[in-house]
Amino acid sequence: MIKIILVDDHELVRTGIRRILDDVKDFSVVSEASSGEDAVALCRRNAPDVVLMDVNMPGMGGLEATRKIIRMAENTRVICLSMHKEHPIPAQVMQIGAFGFLTKDAEHEEMIRAIYKVASGQKYLAPDIAQTIAISKLSADSNNPFDALSTRELNIAMRLTRGQRVPDIAEELCINAKTVNTYRYRMFEKLGVATDVELTHLAYRHKLIDPNAL
Repeated sequence: MIKIILVDDHELVRTGIRRILDDVKDFSVVSEASSGEDAVALCRRNAPDVVLMDVNMPGMGGLEATRKIIRMAENTRVICLSMHKEHPIPAQVMQIGAFGFLTKDAEHEEMIRAIYKVASGQKYLAPDIAQTIAISKLSADSNNPFDALSTRELNIAMRLTRGQRVPDIAEELCINAKTVNTYRYRMFEKLGVATDVELTHLAYRHKLIDPNAL
């Protein structure tokens, strides 16, 4: 039996995914979480085989929660979920140690297939996403400026686009505000922006956030 934890801040999304997984006899959804913080705590208690992790959530967020779970539970494998398949999000989640990446509009059969593969120790990326990542690695001149960011810089950038304050980001990531501002300054230089508003508009243009985030 493959033990699974669902993590998404939208209850309707969790309910929909659970209905799909409950129909698979080899799957057991042992718990659900609406935040990265709860996901980490539940993984510590339940030791699941697979975590389906939403990337974009308030608070700790999916990237940081994935990082913590991977460090804490070596036998737990994470599949990250996002509304967007554009690089660099898929590449970043794989770089921090996730075993798979799916978009939320993936077919039911693909999600089931991904869970089986990841539970058996194999990485999973949809063919079109894998191709996008491969092409971006071959290209010396990426057209997405966010490719230049480190995983931590991208994590902080996405929090800033959601309107989070530097002190709150520092508290959630267990670093000091000065360090957050250092990352912020570096990413602004790399992206060629001067304010959080410009950062948000740039993220929107490159489809890293939803239009209603503006």
